[in-house]
Formats: sequence, C-alpha cells, structure tokens
Amino acid sequence: MDRDRVGVAVEGPLPLGEHLRTPELGAAMLVQQEALYAAREFLRGEGFVELLPPLMGPVTDPGGRGAKPLDVDYYGHTYKLMTSAYLYKQVSLRGFERLFFIAPNVRIEPPETATTGRHLVEFHQIDVEIAGATREDAMATATGLLQHVVQAVCARVPDVLQDLGRDQEFFKALLEGPFDVVKHEEAVSKLRAQGHPQSPDAEIDWTGERTLSEQTARPFFITDYPKGSRGFYDRENEHAPGTLRNFDLIAHGGYGELVSGSERESDYRTMVARMRESAENPAKYDWYLRNVKDGIPFGAGFGMGVERLVRFLTGLDAVWQVSAYPKLPGVVAP
Repeated sequence: MDRDRVGVAVEGPLPLGEHLRTPELGAAMLVQQEALYAAREFLRGEGFVELLPPLMGPVTDPGGRGAKPLDVDYYGHTYKLMTSAYLYKQVSLRGFERLFFIAPNVRIEPPETATTGRHLVEFHQIDVEIAGATREDAMATATGLLQHVVQAVCARVPDVLQDLGRDQEFFKALLEGPFDVVKHEEAVSKLRAQGHPQSPDAEIDWTGERTLSEQTARPFFITDYPKGSRGFYDRENEHAPGTLRNFDLIAHGGYGELVSGSERESDYRTMVARMRESAENPAKYDWYLRNVKDGIPFGAGFGMGVERLVRFLTGLDAVWQVSAYPKLPGVVAP
C-alpha cells in the first residue's frame, strides 16, 4: 500500500479516532483556519456581507457529473440537503448587493470519484455573489481572494507549511498579477492534440483537468464552456451563441479546479426555457422562479471549494486528508 510522507494511507481515511490524531490533519486544520480567516478578511474588505446559508430546501442546484441530492423529510414534505447554495445566494441579491456564504454541501457523488483525490460527499464552499457584476468582475474577485489567502497563509503559518514539506516557491508565480485565460475550445484542442479524447461538448473531464493543471506553473481560467455542459443559470453569451459566460479557475501542480462561476441568467422566460432544454421541470423550482419573475438583479458569482483550497495550500494527496470528518463517495462513514 502506498503511503504518504508520515505514513497515513492515501487510498482512504483511517478509522475516525485515528484520523483525528494524524499530524497531517492537525497541520491542515491550522492552515484551514488561517485560510478562512483570510477569506473573510478579504471579502469583508471588499464590501461583502456574510450570510448564514440554508442547509435544506424544496429544491437545490441540479448539479452535474452524476452527483445527486439527498432527500430529507420536512414535516411530510420531501426537501433536499443543499448540494450548493447557488439558488439562495442569487435570490439573496434582492436584499444584499455583495454577499458570501461559507456553506456546507452534501452531494451523493458516484462511487468511482472516491479515487480522484478531489471529491467528498460532505464539503464546504466559499460562495460569493455580486449584483451588477460581469464574469470578468467575478474572475477578478476570485483572483484577489485566492492571492490574498495564499499570501496570508504563507505569512502566518510558514512553520506549518514547512513541516508539511510545502515549499513556498510553489506559490511565487501565483502572486504575480492576473491569471491567464483559456477558452474551453482551446483547452479541448490542446488535450486532443496530446491524445486525450476530450469531448468538445462537455466539461473538461477530471483526467483532462489534471493534465492541464500539471502543465502550468500558476493558476489559469478556462472560460466559455458550451451550452448544455453547465446549469440553466449560467448566462449564454449573446455574442457567441452556444457558449456560456462562465469560468473555472484551475490550480497548477495537478490540483485541478478550485473555483467555478459565471454570469447569471436572470430573465424569467429565458430561465424557464433553459430549464426545459436541460430536462429540468420548472414546477420543481416554483419558489425560485417566483423570485426571478419578481426581479433578481443581473450579476455574477462563484464558489471556491474549501477542502480543495486547503489541499492545494498544504500539498497533501487527497481532500479527505484535510477534512476532520471525511465521507468518501461510496463509503459509509460516521
């Protein structure tokens, strides 16, 4: 069995009591608390208000890549645990122009994702939403957020990073100005030229993401995913029909996606049409669509995975190593 630098099996967590005592987890939690402190510091400094996210609702983000929501009984009604707080944060723009959640999410991921090193059933996101913002505004905020968090962690817990074997030189290029931008079609062409069978009509798959991530020395954005590859709420580009005004931020070093975001669709008729195109039943989204019909501000936003961020900061092998209570896809755990 392959083992990492201090002897914990990387294929999956130890029993919970042993996992909680591992040196990696202790170090990762010190990094995590500094990362979350720095994230709040940055966002509040930019005029954002933190709201506490809902844990369940009549409907949730439809998700993708085979992930499914978990049902709960709510006084005789079937509610969903949040796979993402997206619907709520967009509606919240009616009262708050710049807001963020640090939100728990539950997604029943396909069991085969247990081996990616990047997936958990329970995880957290730094969810950001900005009224009146463009995709470029959201990308700039995501860039500033990541750079501030990295700088703060390196300054505040350098000894912890050193104990983990994380050389701060790994982050040097990240801190040097804006990130490069690559369109989805360019990323697909690059992967296919290397022999990877990436579909031009789908999200970049996990193998492709890792491949691109390993070939760069700093994070970069992928933009303009094809319509149909993402949710009904990503706004279509009116100047390039068939593509979306969205983005992913891909970390360097093989760590893959850290952030996913977009300009948001806010027109009621367009939203309903997009739902039907993606085989979603608009009636299921009644409360949300009523708010859209009443008027939700145009805007943009993103989600940054907390566990993926902490894994990237620490250099550990898998996201379960940076979760105190990891639940891997397909594995029943306390």
